[in-house]
Amino acid sequence: MPRCRALFVALNPRRVSSLATDPRMSKNSKVLNLKDKICGNEVDLSLCDVTEVPVRELALFTKATVVDLSCNNITSLPPEFCNLTHLVKVDLSKNQLTCLPDDLGNLTSLQHLDLYNNKLTVLPVSFSQLRSLKWLDLKDNPLEADLAKAAGDCLDEKQCKQCAAQVLQHMRGLHEEVDRARVKRLLREKELERKREVKQREREAREKEARKREKTAEKEKRRKEYNAQMAAAAAREQQKKKSEEMKKKNGQAAADKKAAAATRPKPQRSLLGLMFKLLLLLLLGLAGVAAACKLTDLQKEAVCVPVNVAVDDGFSWAKRQEAVVRQLLRNLSSAAKEFIESTQASKN
Repeated sequence: MPRCRALFVALNPRRVSSLATDPRMSKNSKVLNLKDKICGNEVDLSLCDVTEVPVRELALFTKATVVDLSCNNITSLPPEFCNLTHLVKVDLSKNQLTCLPDDLGNLTSLQHLDLYNNKLTVLPVSFSQLRSLKWLDLKDNPLEADLAKAAGDCLDEKQCKQCAAQVLQHMRGLHEEVDRARVKRLLREKELERKREVKQREREAREKEARKREKTAEKEKRRKEYNAQMAAAAAREQQKKKSEEMKKKNGQAAADKKAAAATRPKPQRSLLGLMFKLLLLLLLGLAGVAAACKLTDLQKEAVCVPVNVAVDDGFSWAKRQEAVVRQLLRNLSSAAKEFIESTQASKN
């Protein structure tokens, strides 16, 4: 197996699993193969058909500060590449890089960076943190206009050094703009957050005030209901008292009336009434005797003969004294009426 091909297989995990049973692949084959590529402080991995940077293996050799990865098929650098802070010179020319890691600025020891003939259009903002960078080549990359102007032609050593200084200055300006934009964004977010908090406090205050009004209205409603209940109870009590007073008054009036009736002196019977009663009784008796003697079989008796004669004489006299009889009957009627009224009054 060719030397570079063996290194690529050893650094490719997919190929390692397929060659795990090969007795020639020992446990330390990766380290041994990478050691074969080290010469002093330089690791030469150029023209090895590498598609991925062996970051873990490079991290084991901190004394290897120069890495040549040119003329391969690398399309991107893994984020872990930015942890290789011991690197001083990196050659990534003639690859297929389309972008660089965002944390590339962590390589603070990097002095020489060759990115010739890749597919880069922009550089990460952290590029401005490469304080030690003295040499940079960005030829044959589809760079944005401003970045291409800052990079220049890079046709010789002097221009590449100027490229490093001018690109760093350009990236610092971008970095400052990004920082200002970030500060503005943070201030805007802070202002929005403050406004949200103000709105939240206002909403909470409104809700609190609404709850307070509801509680006040509920309390007022309960107070009115309580007052209405107390007023109804007082009205019922007043009505009850009036009813009791009315009953007492009616009872007292009845008692007074009864007492007055009891203490009222009975009317004295007039002499005329007594005489009328006696006369009435006498007349009734005489009328009964006359009727018995006149209408019954006793009319032939010796006792009834004078009675019948007297009755006949009385009728004859009455015919002659018709006016007197009528007056007498009227007097008797009035006396009877008076007697009945006095009798009813005495009963009451």
